[in-house]
Amino acid sequence: MNYITTTQLRTKTSELVKVLQEGRSVDLIHRSKVVGEIKPAQPPLITITNIEELRKALRAAKPKKLIPRSQRDKIYRKHLMEKYGKDLS
Repeated sequence: MNYITTTQLRTKTSELVKVLQEGRSVDLIHRSKVVGEIKPAQPPLITITNIEELRKALRAAKPKKLIPRSQRDKIYRKHLMEKYGKDLS
């Protein structure tokens, strides 16, 4: 359903609601002219039904390169020295 007429708006409301729940928008037509767009209030939530899809999504979200804590401390201290100088305790 890419478009809906004002007459169908009255008769096919349930179909319109289903389309909006899927996250798609619909053009409203009145007297053979597009007068507006009906779109969902918020984007649809992504649901993962398969455990493999979940694992794949978690792998994609994981950072590629982890920095060891000691190296992070060195980088942070170097940043503080550059920003505040040697008087930092």
